[in-house]
Amino acid sequence: MDLIIHPDYPGKYQYKWHEYEPMKLSGLEPLVVTPDMNFINVGERTNVTGSRMFLRLIKEEKFEEALAVARNQVEGGAQIIDVNMDEGMLEGAETMTNFLNLMASEPDIARVPVMIDSSKWEIIEAGLKCTQGKSVVNSISLKVGEEEFIRQAKLVKQYGAAVIVMAFDEDGQADNYERRVEIVKRSYELMVGPKINFKPEDIIFDLNIFPVATGMEEHRQNAMDFFKATRWVRENLPAAHVSGGVSNVSFSFRGNNPVREAMHSAFLYHAIGQGMDMGIVNPAMLEIYDDIPKDLLEHVEDVLLDRRDDATERLLDFAESFIGAEKKEKKNDEWRSLPVGKRIEHALVKGIVEFIDEDTEEARQSLDKPLHVIEGPLMDGMNVVGDLFGEGKMFLPQVVKSARVMKKAVAYLTPYLEAEKAEGDAKNAGTVLLATVKGDVHDIGKNIVGVVMACNNYEIIDMGVMVPNEKILAKAKEVNADIIGLSGLITPSLDEMVDFAKLLEKEGASYPLLIGGATTSRIHTAVKVDPCYSGPVIHVLDASRSVPVAGDLLSGKKEAFVAKTKQEYLEARENHAGRTKDKNYIKWPEAKANHFQIDWETTPITEPKFIGNKTFNNYPLEEIRKFIDWTPFFQTWMLKGKYPKILQDEVIGTEATKLYEDANKMLDDVIAKRSLQANGVIGIYPAINTNGDDIEISDREGKAVTTFHFLRQQGKKGKNIANLSLADFVAPKASGRQDYMGGFAVTTGIGIEKLIEQFEKDHDDYNVIMIKAVADRLAEAFAELMHAKVRKELWAYAPDESLENDALISEKYKGIRPAPGYPACPDHTEKPILFDLLNAEKETGIILTESNAMYPASSVSGFYFANEHSKYFGLGKIEKDQVKDYAARKGMTLEEAEKWLSPNLAYDA
Repeated sequence: MDLIIHPDYPGKYQYKWHEYEPMKLSGLEPLVVTPDMNFINVGERTNVTGSRMFLRLIKEEKFEEALAVARNQVEGGAQIIDVNMDEGMLEGAETMTNFLNLMASEPDIARVPVMIDSSKWEIIEAGLKCTQGKSVVNSISLKVGEEEFIRQAKLVKQYGAAVIVMAFDEDGQADNYERRVEIVKRSYELMVGPKINFKPEDIIFDLNIFPVATGMEEHRQNAMDFFKATRWVRENLPAAHVSGGVSNVSFSFRGNNPVREAMHSAFLYHAIGQGMDMGIVNPAMLEIYDDIPKDLLEHVEDVLLDRRDDATERLLDFAESFIGAEKKEKKNDEWRSLPVGKRIEHALVKGIVEFIDEDTEEARQSLDKPLHVIEGPLMDGMNVVGDLFGEGKMFLPQVVKSARVMKKAVAYLTPYLEAEKAEGDAKNAGTVLLATVKGDVHDIGKNIVGVVMACNNYEIIDMGVMVPNEKILAKAKEVNADIIGLSGLITPSLDEMVDFAKLLEKEGASYPLLIGGATTSRIHTAVKVDPCYSGPVIHVLDASRSVPVAGDLLSGKKEAFVAKTKQEYLEARENHAGRTKDKNYIKWPEAKANHFQIDWETTPITEPKFIGNKTFNNYPLEEIRKFIDWTPFFQTWMLKGKYPKILQDEVIGTEATKLYEDANKMLDDVIAKRSLQANGVIGIYPAINTNGDDIEISDREGKAVTTFHFLRQQGKKGKNIANLSLADFVAPKASGRQDYMGGFAVTTGIGIEKLIEQFEKDHDDYNVIMIKAVADRLAEAFAELMHAKVRKELWAYAPDESLENDALISEKYKGIRPAPGYPACPDHTEKPILFDLLNAEKETGIILTESNAMYPASSVSGFYFANEHSKYFGLGKIEKDQVKDYAARKGMTLEEAEKWLSPNLAYDA
């Protein structure tokens, strides 16, 4: 068999794996092995035969330290943990049972599946009896004879595990291509045949990886034989997988890690290309393939691919130059010779944390009190940062990095401050209490405001998300806050802010109240919030405005500033109340009659490939990453411009590029360590437009299961322009045609709390904001990916679609995916109906708050409409007659409907 090595590695050889079920493993969390996952890394360090340190810990019964080894592997990106207790002085079965039970009690370890590894069947069976989830047995083989092989395979099946089958038979280990093919073919036929009836997708073949460059002629083809056998398995043994112990290939170069790392990476590069999808490899012993020096790569691949007769000799000679090689990074450290105050200023402006502890200590020793370090060089440096930001010479990402340096310096000084009981002596510009209101989970904007204000010497107390109004007020009294800032993203948050203003008024409070967040606006603040509170109420557009507003409120300018704002808001209310509504809106019956016209006799309707729900848990983040729209990412950081042009912008291009690189480094780390999990569910169902604005959903038998309720534009339109409702895009009952509608819920926020906690412990605001921003981008990308999958495969109404990411971002595809709470369907109460239909909470881990915000915040949900005429639109303002009709259709009171639709009301509720 000839092996095809594509010079540009276009990707894994394409197999028709969609015809078979994927392998499904699990610890506390599922691991679904799909072709998109590319390669499953098995952690190898909890193996007494492969790690002397782990063996010592087990022998000495230092189980806490042994568990730490397992934990480090999971945190390092291992998707399966290999556990082996084969050692002469250990009671193998007992030790295996004890350790697996200990692992099961640690959720951060037990979330991944276990590979029970032993050459003794009694140890394997002991492990099978105590593992939770679905594990992998490593291994069985024909070396014990066919009868015993069948017995063991049946028991593995009975325990519900997957299994590694070694390329080994009664005559020994397969050491060439032909023997590998002979043994795995026989093993596979026995496994899937009537005697065992094992699921083919749960079979993993270990095809034996042997060393290369040993100097022995018979070993020249070792790697090539493995590659060819891998290709044969994937082409001839449907649904089976291929694994191996990668470190064996570099055995000849023990002690020369740079060469070993290059060999492992190059071997994996070609093995994965031929179909290897699982293996035991130490991530620390891998180089990035593209980063391997070209001369080293050439010598390594000459050996692996057996490209020349003298390949081994040439690599051995070349390898000598890599012994003890170390990568060194040149650093511009001239600033380290500056006086300590200037060094601290430089570190703050540049966001350099490396030396801040030693510089802070030097400053502490040179000043009378540790407090003077804060009031002196640290605040001097932060004033420079604040000035540069205010002048537009620094940008938000740089300011957040500066805050990280400041926090680390203060953390270093804290024990000294406490020792002198001087914490309360520090002067600051004022105390600002921030909170995201009850029911809302979004806080990136609030975090940014906190960082920017902290950089301007305000003490920030951040209460987090979903904070009830009573707790906010109680905390404000406790800390003697100078300003209270409320944040919210979803529509119900607006009402919480109104209620908080009423609470302040009832209490006779005088705190200045700052209002901010995506759904807030100057007009809403003027019309709804300001009249409820006689104290100062200010809408803050973004973080850059928070500092001057706070400065005016806490200075001699306060009285004039508040009076001016109150007058502006009064005028805004009067203008709002004086609108001539009849001029801009049509009556509800007219709007219904002016619906979007579709010729339902001729418009195509595609029957979906399935009816019901499909779950996609632990979806590969590397695949989702390809669908990211980066432009909103930069907007989060207050850098305006469209990606990728923003990277070349004359003013902000340099900082945008650094930010983009940092985001991608974080993505690399998240993907390598699997520290975020992507879960999703989609559903497609028969649907019918029942009354022009409601869509009734049925099961596959035609029985109605739920109804979605939509709203219709009431603004006056030009000639031949319809008043749209989403219901217009589904066939009405009168058409006599069966139509369909879908829904989805996806998240990429599972696991984010742990990352945030770690960054916060490290006083690292920059990475707190970064991980939230990256997770949000991944969530939107996951929604984009799933929509493409629905259009091309699952509903398949656009099977020939071929769009680049730019075209997807520009919504050039057929169909739409509007979301509850967004312009076309602003009512968040449709979300629980969607979640019930999809069983979304159970299938994805997304929960809805009392205000119907999704938690984790990095989540997206919505509807699928496939009609070729469907399009996005904004509802705009609606009149009371429609709101009454809507409330009746939903079984709500008018007051409830008005609460959820308040930003869209064309009248004052």
